[in-house]
Amino acid sequence: MKNTININPLENEAIYIFREVAAQFERPVLLFSGGKDSITLVRLAQKAFYPAKIPFPLMHIDTGHNFPETIEFRDRLVEELGLELIVRNVQDSIDEGKVREESGKYASRNVLQTTTLLDAIEEFKFDACIGGARRDEEKARAKERIFSVRDDFGQWDEKNQRPELFDMLNGQIELGQNVRVFPISNWTELDVWSYIQKEQIEIPSIYFAHTRATFLRDGLIWSAEDAVVYREDDEEVQEREVRFRTVGDMSCTAAVLSDASDISSVVQEIRESTISERGARIDDKRSEAAMEKRKQQGYF
Repeated sequence: MKNTININPLENEAIYIFREVAAQFERPVLLFSGGKDSITLVRLAQKAFYPAKIPFPLMHIDTGHNFPETIEFRDRLVEELGLELIVRNVQDSIDEGKVREESGKYASRNVLQTTTLLDAIEEFKFDACIGGARRDEEKARAKERIFSVRDDFGQWDEKNQRPELFDMLNGQIELGQNVRVFPISNWTELDVWSYIQKEQIEIPSIYFAHTRATFLRDGLIWSAEDAVVYREDDEEVQEREVRFRTVGDMSCTAAVLSDASDISSVVQEIRESTISERGARIDDKRSEAAMEKRKQQGYF
Protein backbone atom coordinates (compact mmCIF):
# COMPACT_ATOMS: atom_id res chain seq x y z
CA MET A 1 0.00 0.00 0.00
CA LYS A 2 1.32 3.44 -0.91
CA ASN A 3 1.91 5.99 1.82
CA THR A 4 -0.51 8.91 1.68
CA ILE A 5 0.21 12.52 2.53
CA ASN A 6 -1.94 13.82 5.35
CA ILE A 7 -3.06 17.28 4.26
CA ASN A 8 -4.77 19.57 6.76
CA PRO A 9 -6.68 22.24 4.80
CA LEU A 10 -7.20 24.39 7.91
CA GLU A 11 -3.48 24.40 8.65
CA ASN A 12 -2.70 25.22 5.02
CA GLU A 13 -5.17 28.11 5.04
CA ALA A 14 -3.69 29.53 8.26
CA ILE A 15 -0.13 29.29 6.92
CA TYR A 16 -1.25 31.05 3.73
CA ILE A 17 -2.80 33.83 5.82
CA PHE A 18 0.37 34.28 7.88
CA ARG A 19 2.45 34.58 4.73
CA GLU A 20 0.01 37.10 3.24
CA VAL A 21 0.33 39.19 6.41
CA ALA A 22 4.12 39.16 6.11
CA ALA A 23 3.90 40.11 2.42
CA GLN A 24 1.26 42.86 2.69
CA PHE A 25 2.00 44.64 5.97
CA GLU A 26 5.02 46.48 7.33
CA ARG A 27 4.56 46.11 11.11
CA PRO A 28 2.48 43.09 12.10
CA VAL A 29 2.20 41.73 15.64
CA LEU A 30 0.74 38.51 17.07
CA LEU A 31 -1.63 39.11 19.98
CA PHE A 32 -0.71 36.50 22.56
CA SER A 33 -2.62 35.65 25.74
CA GLY A 34 -1.06 32.32 26.67
CA GLY A 35 -4.32 30.56 25.83
CA LYS A 36 -4.71 27.55 23.53
CA ASP A 37 -5.72 29.58 20.46
CA SER A 38 -2.78 31.97 20.58
CA ILE A 39 -0.43 29.05 21.33
CA THR A 40 -1.78 27.35 18.21
CA LEU A 41 -1.09 30.56 16.26
CA VAL A 42 2.54 30.47 17.38
CA ARG A 43 2.94 26.91 16.08
CA LEU A 44 1.31 27.86 12.76
CA ALA A 45 3.56 30.92 12.44
CA GLN A 46 6.60 28.75 13.09
CA LYS A 47 5.54 26.47 10.24
CA ALA A 48 4.77 29.40 7.94
CA PHE A 49 8.26 30.87 8.18
CA TYR A 50 10.46 27.84 8.97
CA PRO A 51 13.47 27.63 9.03
CA ALA A 52 13.50 31.36 9.81
CA LYS A 53 12.17 32.67 13.11
CA ILE A 54 8.74 34.25 13.35
CA PRO A 55 9.35 37.69 11.76
CA PHE A 56 7.22 39.77 14.12
CA PRO A 57 6.82 40.19 17.88
CA LEU A 58 4.20 38.79 20.21
CA MET A 59 2.19 41.22 22.34
CA HIS A 60 0.20 40.53 25.49
CA ILE A 61 -2.26 43.05 26.91
CA ASP A 62 -1.92 42.06 30.55
CA THR A 63 -4.93 42.87 32.72
CA GLY A 64 -3.09 41.91 35.91
CA HIS A 65 -5.88 39.44 36.67
CA ASN A 66 -4.54 36.52 34.65
CA PHE A 67 -4.22 33.01 35.99
CA PRO A 68 -0.62 32.57 37.26
CA GLU A 69 -0.25 29.33 35.28
CA THR A 70 -0.88 31.25 32.07
CA ILE A 71 1.72 33.95 32.74
CA GLU A 72 4.33 31.37 33.73
CA PHE A 73 3.69 29.46 30.51
CA ARG A 74 3.81 32.66 28.41
CA ASP A 75 7.22 33.66 29.73
CA ARG A 76 8.66 30.17 29.38
CA LEU A 77 7.41 29.74 25.82
CA VAL A 78 8.86 32.99 24.47
CA GLU A 79 12.18 32.26 26.16
CA GLU A 80 12.38 28.72 24.75
CA LEU A 81 11.53 29.90 21.22
CA GLY A 82 13.63 33.06 21.37
CA LEU A 83 10.69 35.30 20.49
CA GLU A 84 10.23 38.99 21.21
CA LEU A 85 7.42 39.66 23.70
CA ILE A 86 5.85 43.06 24.25
CA VAL A 87 3.71 43.43 27.38
CA ARG A 88 1.44 46.39 28.04
CA ASN A 89 -0.49 46.57 31.30
CA VAL A 90 -4.08 47.60 31.92
CA GLN A 91 -2.97 48.77 35.38
CA ASP A 92 -0.94 51.53 33.70
CA SER A 93 -4.06 52.73 31.88
CA ILE A 94 -5.91 52.79 35.20
CA ASP A 95 -3.08 54.67 36.94
CA GLU A 96 -2.99 57.24 34.12
CA GLY A 97 -6.73 57.87 34.46
CA LYS A 98 -7.55 56.61 30.96
CA VAL A 99 -9.94 53.96 32.24
CA ARG A 100 -11.80 53.42 35.49
CA GLU A 101 -11.58 50.20 37.50
CA GLU A 102 -14.91 48.41 37.86
CA SER A 103 -16.15 47.25 41.25
CA GLY A 104 -18.77 44.90 42.59
CA LYS A 105 -19.95 41.38 41.95
CA TYR A 106 -19.30 41.24 38.20
CA ALA A 107 -16.32 43.57 37.98
CA SER A 108 -13.87 42.72 35.21
CA ARG A 109 -10.93 44.33 33.43
CA ASN A 110 -11.81 42.74 30.10
CA VAL A 111 -13.47 45.87 28.72
CA LEU A 112 -10.55 47.99 29.94
CA GLN A 113 -8.13 46.07 27.70
CA THR A 114 -9.38 47.95 24.66
CA THR A 115 -7.81 51.27 25.65
CA THR A 116 -4.47 49.61 26.49
CA LEU A 117 -4.51 47.72 23.18
CA LEU A 118 -5.28 50.79 21.07
CA ASP A 119 -2.54 52.76 22.85
CA ALA A 120 -0.05 49.96 22.15
CA ILE A 121 -1.02 49.82 18.47
CA GLU A 122 -0.41 53.57 18.23
CA GLU A 123 2.84 53.36 20.21
CA PHE A 124 4.40 50.74 17.92
CA LYS A 125 2.56 51.76 14.73
CA PHE A 126 1.33 48.22 14.15
CA ASP A 127 -0.67 47.90 10.94
CA ALA A 128 -1.79 44.28 11.40
CA CYS A 129 -2.69 42.58 14.69
CA ILE A 130 -2.99 38.80 14.42
CA GLY A 131 -5.46 37.20 16.83
CA GLY A 132 -6.86 33.78 17.64
CA ALA A 133 -10.58 34.56 17.40
CA ARG A 134 -12.75 31.92 15.73
CA ARG A 135 -16.15 32.27 14.10
CA ASP A 136 -17.65 29.42 16.13
CA GLU A 137 -17.03 31.21 19.43
CA GLU A 138 -19.62 33.96 19.32
CA LYS A 139 -22.10 35.68 16.98
CA ALA A 140 -20.11 38.90 16.55
CA ARG A 141 -16.98 36.94 15.67
CA ALA A 142 -18.94 34.94 13.11
CA LYS A 143 -19.56 38.20 11.19
CA GLU A 144 -15.93 39.23 10.97
CA ARG A 145 -13.63 38.81 7.97
CA ILE A 146 -10.18 37.21 8.13
CA PHE A 147 -8.67 40.63 7.27
CA SER A 148 -10.85 42.92 9.40
CA VAL A 149 -10.20 46.62 8.80
CA ARG A 150 -10.34 49.03 11.75
CA ASP A 151 -10.55 52.79 11.36
CA ASP A 152 -8.12 55.34 12.80
CA PHE A 153 -10.01 55.14 16.12
CA GLY A 154 -9.59 51.35 16.21
CA GLN A 155 -13.30 50.82 15.61
CA TRP A 156 -14.95 48.02 13.62
CA ASP A 157 -17.97 48.59 11.39
CA GLU A 158 -19.75 45.27 11.00
CA LYS A 159 -21.85 46.69 8.10
CA ASN A 160 -18.86 47.84 6.08
CA GLN A 161 -16.55 44.90 5.48
CA ARG A 162 -14.63 43.82 2.42
CA PRO A 163 -15.64 40.73 0.46
CA GLU A 164 -13.15 37.86 0.59
CA LEU A 165 -13.64 35.94 -2.64
CA PHE A 166 -11.56 32.95 -3.74
CA ASP A 167 -9.19 33.38 -0.76
CA MET A 168 -8.15 36.82 -2.00
CA LEU A 169 -7.07 38.87 1.04
CA ASN A 170 -6.96 42.63 0.53
CA GLY A 171 -4.51 44.28 2.90
CA GLN A 172 -4.69 47.79 1.44
CA ILE A 173 -5.47 50.32 4.16
CA GLU A 174 -5.65 54.08 4.47
CA LEU A 175 -3.39 56.18 6.68
CA GLY A 176 -4.32 55.57 10.31
CA GLN A 177 -6.19 52.35 9.67
CA ASN A 178 -5.04 48.93 10.82
CA VAL A 179 -6.20 45.38 10.28
CA ARG A 180 -7.05 42.58 12.67
CA VAL A 181 -6.14 39.22 11.17
CA PHE A 182 -7.70 35.89 12.19
CA PRO A 183 -5.81 32.90 10.70
CA ILE A 184 -7.91 30.30 12.54
CA SER A 185 -11.22 32.05 11.95
CA ASN A 186 -12.67 28.97 10.23
CA TRP A 187 -11.53 26.51 12.94
CA THR A 188 -13.76 25.15 15.69
CA GLU A 189 -12.81 24.50 19.30
CA LEU A 190 -12.53 20.81 18.44
CA ASP A 191 -10.27 21.62 15.48
CA VAL A 192 -7.91 23.51 17.79
CA TRP A 193 -7.77 20.73 20.36
CA SER A 194 -7.31 18.07 17.67
CA TYR A 195 -4.43 20.09 16.22
CA ILE A 196 -2.83 20.47 19.65
CA GLN A 197 -3.12 16.71 20.08
CA LYS A 198 -1.67 15.90 16.64
CA GLU A 199 1.20 18.40 16.96
CA GLN A 200 1.85 17.50 20.62
CA ILE A 201 1.80 21.17 21.55
CA GLU A 202 2.42 22.01 25.19
CA ILE A 203 -0.28 24.10 26.87
CA PRO A 204 -0.78 25.55 30.38
CA SER A 205 -1.73 23.07 33.08
CA ILE A 206 -4.92 25.03 33.78
CA TYR A 207 -6.54 23.34 30.76
CA PHE A 208 -6.30 19.94 32.45
CA ALA A 209 -8.22 18.62 35.44
CA HIS A 210 -6.80 19.68 38.79
CA THR A 211 -8.03 20.23 42.33
CA ARG A 212 -8.85 23.88 42.98
CA ALA A 213 -10.51 25.95 45.70
CA THR A 214 -13.75 27.14 44.10
CA PHE A 215 -17.19 28.53 44.82
CA LEU A 216 -20.53 28.52 42.98
CA ARG A 217 -22.30 31.57 41.58
CA ASP A 218 -25.02 31.79 38.94
CA GLY A 219 -24.59 28.09 38.22
CA LEU A 220 -20.90 28.55 37.36
CA ILE A 221 -17.72 27.48 39.16
CA TRP A 222 -15.32 30.27 40.10
CA SER A 223 -11.76 30.14 41.38
CA ALA A 224 -11.43 31.18 45.02
CA GLU A 225 -7.64 31.29 45.02
CA ASP A 226 -7.12 35.02 44.42
CA ALA A 227 -8.59 38.19 45.88
CA VAL A 228 -9.30 39.65 42.42
CA VAL A 229 -12.26 37.25 42.16
CA TYR A 230 -15.13 38.87 44.03
CA ARG A 231 -16.77 36.51 46.51
CA GLU A 232 -19.57 37.19 48.96
CA ASP A 233 -19.43 35.87 52.52
CA ASP A 234 -22.18 33.32 51.95
CA GLU A 235 -20.51 31.83 48.87
CA GLU A 236 -18.93 28.70 50.29
CA VAL A 237 -15.45 27.63 49.16
CA GLN A 238 -14.97 23.97 48.29
CA GLU A 239 -12.24 22.01 46.59
CA ARG A 240 -13.39 20.60 43.26
CA GLU A 241 -11.82 18.72 40.38
CA VAL A 242 -12.04 21.22 37.54
CA ARG A 243 -10.38 22.50 34.41
CA PHE A 244 -10.78 25.61 32.24
CA ARG A 245 -11.97 25.42 28.64
CA THR A 246 -11.02 29.01 27.94
CA VAL A 247 -8.45 31.20 29.67
CA GLY A 248 -9.41 34.80 30.34
CA ASP A 249 -9.26 36.87 33.49
CA MET A 250 -9.77 35.05 36.77
CA SER A 251 -12.57 37.49 37.55
CA CYS A 252 -14.70 36.54 34.53
CA THR A 253 -13.70 33.00 33.54
CA ALA A 254 -15.43 30.04 35.14
CA ALA A 255 -14.23 26.45 35.37
CA VAL A 256 -15.99 23.21 34.47
CA LEU A 257 -16.12 19.98 36.43
CA SER A 258 -13.80 17.56 34.69
CA ASP A 259 -11.50 14.59 35.14
CA ALA A 260 -9.81 15.15 31.74
CA SER A 261 -6.14 15.02 32.66
CA ASP A 262 -4.58 14.65 29.20
CA ILE A 263 -5.13 15.82 25.63
CA SER A 264 -6.97 12.70 24.52
CA SER A 265 -9.54 12.96 27.29
CA VAL A 266 -9.96 16.71 26.69
CA VAL A 267 -10.66 16.08 22.99
CA GLN A 268 -13.22 13.42 23.89
CA GLU A 269 -14.85 15.78 26.40
CA ILE A 270 -15.14 18.52 23.76
CA ARG A 271 -16.68 16.05 21.29
CA GLU A 272 -19.41 15.25 23.79
CA SER A 273 -20.03 18.82 24.98
CA THR A 274 -23.21 20.65 23.99
CA ILE A 275 -22.15 24.01 25.49
CA SER A 276 -19.89 26.61 23.88
CA GLU A 277 -16.56 27.25 25.58
CA ARG A 278 -17.54 30.91 25.99
CA GLY A 279 -20.52 29.85 28.05
CA ALA A 280 -18.09 30.10 30.97
CA ARG A 281 -17.14 33.72 30.18
CA ILE A 282 -19.36 36.02 32.25
CA ASP A 283 -18.21 39.14 30.34
CA ASP A 284 -20.04 37.83 27.24
CA LYS A 285 -23.30 37.67 29.19
CA ARG A 286 -23.60 41.37 30.08
CA SER A 287 -25.93 41.87 27.15
CA GLU A 288 -27.01 40.06 23.99
CA ALA A 289 -24.57 42.16 21.95
CA ALA A 290 -21.77 42.51 24.53
CA MET A 291 -19.01 41.16 22.29
CA GLU A 292 -20.15 43.12 19.24
CA LYS A 293 -20.13 46.39 21.17
CA ARG A 294 -16.63 45.71 22.47
CA LYS A 295 -15.39 44.91 18.98
CA GLN A 296 -16.93 48.12 17.63
CA GLN A 297 -14.90 50.01 20.23
CA GLY A 298 -11.61 48.33 19.27
CA TYR A 299 -11.57 45.04 21.20
CA PHE A 300 -9.67 42.03 19.79
